Amino acid sequence: MKVLLIYPETPSTFWSFKEALRFVSKKSAEPPLGLITIAAMLPEDWELKLVDMNVSKLLDADIYWADYVFLSGMNIHINSFKEIILRCNKADTKIIAGGPLATTQQKDFLGIDHFVLNEAEITLPQFLNDLENGTPKYVYSTDQFPDITKTLTPRWDLLDIKKYASMSLQYSRGCPYDCEFCSITMLNGRYPRTKTKAQVINELNTLYNLGWRGGISIVDDNFIGNKVKLKNEILPAVVEWMQNRKYPFFFVTEVSINLADDEELIDLMVAAGFFNIFIGIETPNDDSLTECGKNQKQRRNLVESVTMLQKKGLIVSGGFIVGFDNDPPNIFDQQINFIRQSGITSAMVGVLNAPTGTKLFKRLKIENRLLDSWSGNNVDASINFIPKMSYSSLMRGYTKIIQTIYSPEEYYKRMKQFLENYKFPPWKSQKLTMAELKAFFKLLIILGVFEKGNKYFWKLFILSLFRYPKKFSVAMTLSVYGFHFRKIAATI
Repeated sequence: MKVLLIYPETPSTFWSFKEALRFVSKKSAEPPLGLITIAAMLPEDWELKLVDMNVSKLLDADIYWADYVFLSGMNIHINSFKEIILRCNKADTKIIAGGPLATTQQKDFLGIDHFVLNEAEITLPQFLNDLENGTPKYVYSTDQFPDITKTLTPRWDLLDIKKYASMSLQYSRGCPYDCEFCSITMLNGRYPRTKTKAQVINELNTLYNLGWRGGISIVDDNFIGNKVKLKNEILPAVVEWMQNRKYPFFFVTEVSINLADDEELIDLMVAAGFFNIFIGIETPNDDSLTECGKNQKQRRNLVESVTMLQKKGLIVSGGFIVGFDNDPPNIFDQQINFIRQSGITSAMVGVLNAPTGTKLFKRLKIENRLLDSWSGNNVDASINFIPKMSYSSLMRGYTKIIQTIYSPEEYYKRMKQFLENYKFPPWKSQKLTMAELKAFFKLLIILGVFEKGNKYFWKLFILSLFRYPKKFSVAMTLSVYGFHFRKIAATI
């Protein structure tokens, strides 16, 4: 059996980092972890080929070569997803679709031969068994959540790892919180299921032996969902592994803001090589937090929590949302002021949307407020429901936030605030590789010479070089991110 695994093309979005990738000569920020995990579950005698359309072209010859195409993607991939289906249909190549997009929006797709939905540890073996017996069904789905201690090591060997800026690894699935707009608990449940220490170390060893060095994104819904296991078992083992190999990796992950309440856990994460964390802060407005179920963010000073994490050695990226029913008219200024005060440089601000099947989607459907379309991109000003605030006010306010926080003057001022707060971790090397040196010279030319507002870059350059020399490389990296964010902001 010849199987072609296809990952759709990601449009240029906040998290695609396409403009930043130019500086380091990479094609994509992260690999398709779901597909290479699926690949590990397929029969060993099958011939596999992977095409990630973010790093290589999908050729007609690839499609004609395959007996089956395995297709997966997320909401952001919907347009590319449909184009791939059409190309496969024209070639008369059968398609098996799965992943978050197919699971939540199955009814939106024609031309799929078989849907293998939800978590593949349950549904894929059922499909493979029926396929072997010549009786494959159209849809395989489940309301159960599998034990991921049985999940196999992803097939990273199918990747051309040199084309990626980082690798991906998953430790847990599920989140203890149940935010109204979020699809995580619908897809992965509220009880965090975790891999074993042996699995985690084996996956680190696999990447290390493949020659990977650099960033690893731990793509958990909420990495700290099970704090006890992290503190007592997983992180101590990772700390030892990293120390024995002189920190060949650094980690990026997503956590909830209550990490700031656990100093022991923070210190363990930093010692293990965690470098950057994403937190869905959403809004500084308490009424809007109550509306969406973000109770863990209430009754706390959010700026102080972020500052504390920065002072411990973690770069904090933040997610912010406007468009809640309880947003007051001045919410846009509130968001701008919070982002300024927090020193969060990577601030992803989006308009609220209601993904299919979420609690928010169901409520808005009852209220007859749903609209038909959603791009899957929460930073392109699209919205799939009728907001309580007038649409024109929402769009004007949203545009004001984006144009303000990503103007060169504002962005570099925020970087200065961040550098004042941030403690450079002791394990992080300050030596530059040849690739990093090349990226640095590109940075000087593009940001320092050609970009409008370059005087703010040079002020930050001099400040970080002489006042914060240990943090200089971090400052330059965040400067590149700012260049990417400004390109995205210019499209809104």
